[in-house]
Amino acid sequence: MKKASVGIIRDIFIALVLAVFIRTFAVQAYKIPSGSMIPTLLVGDYILVNRLAYGLRIPYYKYIFRWGEIKRGDVIVFVFPEDPSKDFIKRVIALPGETIEIKRKKIYIDGREIEDKWGFFSDNYFGPPRDDFGPFQVPPEHVFVMGDNRDESNDSRFWGPVNIQNIKGKAFIIYFSWDSYEKSVRFSRVFTLIK
Repeated sequence: MKKASVGIIRDIFIALVLAVFIRTFAVQAYKIPSGSMIPTLLVGDYILVNRLAYGLRIPYYKYIFRWGEIKRGDVIVFVFPEDPSKDFIKRVIALPGETIEIKRKKIYIDGREIEDKWGFFSDNYFGPPRDDFGPFQVPPEHVFVMGDNRDESNDSRFWGPVNIQNIKGKAFIIYFSWDSYEKSVRFSRVFTLIK
């Protein structure tokens, strides 16, 4: 009886250690609180973030090993530059060393218009810095991020680029979605890959 109790305690301890390790270093769950990433992510989507996508990062510190390449179009979770107690989620639009310019809602990288297959626009208003921005050269070790809901997103256009060291990981799947208005599960979104 005593051996069985010790075995159960040991198994629970190992499970807890593994859960903490996975949450700290491998995968973390987040709930989407705002509409800044509509239509890709909706309020009430629950997502998983791959914390090892770009390297091994010590929580509240920096990457100690870097591997995966950050690409334009990646949806990332990062420490909000203006308030380190908050995490934000946005899409990478410009990479280190690139020059970004926005003219009447169209995005130009190094002088060439890019195909903005992610952008969603809710109005026809044009004004800086939201719809006319730059040119701005992204500093080394930084990325320029924007919400897919271009007209309703607080992003790099307003508070600058994100230091790569502050990227927590890459969002990869919606594992659950709750519509608080309809009080129902959005089954069509469950287990949808984030692109």
